[in-house]
Amino acid sequence: MRTSRVLSARVPSVRVSSAGRAGRAVRAVGAGLLVLGAVASPAAADSSPSAGPSDDDAAPTSAGTSFRTATEVDQGQRATASASMGDYLYWSFPADAGQRPTVKATVKLPDAHASATWQVDVYDGLRRRQACQYGAQTRTAAQDAASVELSCTLRTVRAWSEPWADDPLPGTYYVRLTTVGLKTADLGLPVSAEVQVDSKDVGGAAAVDGSLAEPLVPGVAVAAGSDSDEDSGTSVAVLSSIEPDDGWASGWWSDRWVWTAVGGVLAALAGVGGYSLTRGVGRPSQVPPSA
Repeated sequence: MRTSRVLSARVPSVRVSSAGRAGRAVRAVGAGLLVLGAVASPAAADSSPSAGPSDDDAAPTSAGTSFRTATEVDQGQRATASASMGDYLYWSFPADAGQRPTVKATVKLPDAHASATWQVDVYDGLRRRQACQYGAQTRTAAQDAASVELSCTLRTVRAWSEPWADDPLPGTYYVRLTTVGLKTADLGLPVSAEVQVDSKDVGGAAAVDGSLAEPLVPGVAVAAGSDSDEDSGTSVAVLSSIEPDDGWASGWWSDRWVWTAVGGVLAALAGVGGYSLTRGVGRPSQVPPSA
């Protein structure tokens, strides 16, 4: 009995205070939040509107009259054209997956004219008319109005879609600007038009599991013809040569990857914090007796 009492006297009990465990858990969660902010900041930066070319001198100063002769415009460029009332004006621009393009058009009218309705339409590489998510796609210019402004914001371009769906897909898009219900007296009056296309990078919210084998660019299948065409020396016509600055399918990386990784890190930190708070509750850890 004396021996057991002496041993028990020599073995002090060590208890980990709940305040210490809570402090370590709070520090672990704080470190996780710092990691979350550091990793999520690039993703937030990627969701900002895409910046286009700043050199307006290289912007086109004419417009095509059909799909085949559409003038190519890069995103961010302000294209101008001089035309007459009743003409069909065409431009084309590239749009990649994850982008939400917005087309803005301004038409400067002559001093004297009757009321006329102007309309801007957007078509994809398959020449399917794409609906505007919002914006003033059609507007009527009052008599003797100096100008009229139009806009059309498309749905987010998807990397892949069902064959029967009408979703916007990566590739070339066409802008058509014209008048609707023009009066005969105004036919042929001179006008000037300005068109600019900007896009917002939506990010991982619009990411899908799939991608197209080739973007919807007219002539891309012909340009990638067989070797027999090269041997014969036959020239291959490419109807569109524009593409995004980083190439097609440049949006394969999205913030969905970032948030998935951050979620895994937070789950691990939550497990560590929970273990630190609940370890040894009600069971004081003991130091083994010294030899």
